[in-house]
Amino acid sequence: MQAIINFLRGSVLFTVTGAFPERFLNLCAQRGVGFWDLEWLDEHSLRLRVARGDAKRVGELAEKVMCEASAQRRAGIPFFLAGFRRRYALLLGLALSIAAVCVLSRFILTIEVSGNEKVPTAAILTELSRQGVRVGAYGPGLDVRRISQEALIRLEDLAWMSVNLHGTRAEVLVREKLPTPELRDETTPAHVISAATGIITHMEVLEGQPSFQEGDTVLEGEVLISGVVDLKEPKYATVDAGQRLVHARGNIYARTWRTLEAEIPLEAQVKAYTGEKETGWSLILLGHSVNFFGKTGIPMDGYDKISTTRVFTLPGGRVMPLALRKTEYRAYETVPAALDPDAAQAMLEEQLADRLEKLVGEDGEVVQLSFAAREAEGILTVTAKAECREQIGREVTFEGTVGETTPAQPLPAG
Repeated sequence: MQAIINFLRGSVLFTVTGAFPERFLNLCAQRGVGFWDLEWLDEHSLRLRVARGDAKRVGELAEKVMCEASAQRRAGIPFFLAGFRRRYALLLGLALSIAAVCVLSRFILTIEVSGNEKVPTAAILTELSRQGVRVGAYGPGLDVRRISQEALIRLEDLAWMSVNLHGTRAEVLVREKLPTPELRDETTPAHVISAATGIITHMEVLEGQPSFQEGDTVLEGEVLISGVVDLKEPKYATVDAGQRLVHARGNIYARTWRTLEAEIPLEAQVKAYTGEKETGWSLILLGHSVNFFGKTGIPMDGYDKISTTRVFTLPGGRVMPLALRKTEYRAYETVPAALDPDAAQAMLEEQLADRLEKLVGEDGEVVQLSFAAREAEGILTVTAKAECREQIGREVTFEGTVGETTPAQPLPAG
């Protein structure tokens, strides 16, 4: 603490030389001149440091004991500021720098978002920008509590948000909503119908009355599990017990055969760069862009725009609200080019395989897959034929209420 005080008030380092320098020390103690950092250089000289206010008295006291005192070095804030006494521009720059630090520390320079996994950071920053939280915003003027509530209303996938201001840094903490469990409608009757034609390999009937057995062939759209269940009559009953409506459920696996097609022209229009190029630079400060283009009015048609942005960072990786952007405009022409048939076929086969995977779903599998290609009038067509094993049951509701029964009817004679 004393070292800080000494630095603020300033100090002078003296070298005292004489026949009896110890008398000088005694005289300083008698006259109230404080000193520190005393160092004996030899038996006739020493070095010590005194406060700036006592520096003038050191020479007078040294003369009284027949010693010579010479100032070696000055240190502290007063001497530092004194160096600007006649340098008005530097003094003004120092004052402006201190004022700029005091003012800019009240503005947001960086925004950090954490806690999100599914909700993109860009979506959160865009919504916060609508609410006023952006680079360059005046921090004390923001109602962060209201902003958090407004942003939560608009970002439906977030359950909680907190905006905390730490000087020039805005910290945004979020928590995402847990996925809502799927609720099954058990009040509306439904059938399980076939989504594809195939041969049933396995049946898991959870609710309802099955219409087929394993090994049967079914067509697309046929009812596999009926939501109209026949009630069983007691033995020797003379009336039909009727039927009851249920929400049929179950998994029906079947062997299916699917055919998919995709096509592509073997001649396409591609870009050929002419060599003409224009380059522009822009400085981005606090979210505002200042352009320095050598040539303006570049049309967008016939030009590719390529931007490269360099963001400046402080030591430690702290991102600054300052970036330099380089923008290139490269002129091009469209010219016809022939596609490689083998490459085009490989691309179509990959697309068809992806479509097939989506059709059979996560529970299904492609047992066998083959491709055939044909070319006609400049069009390449690829056909995929596949044998699959998939879950073909799909629930379809119909009118009524689960649990509703039909009136009993007399059984036919016989």
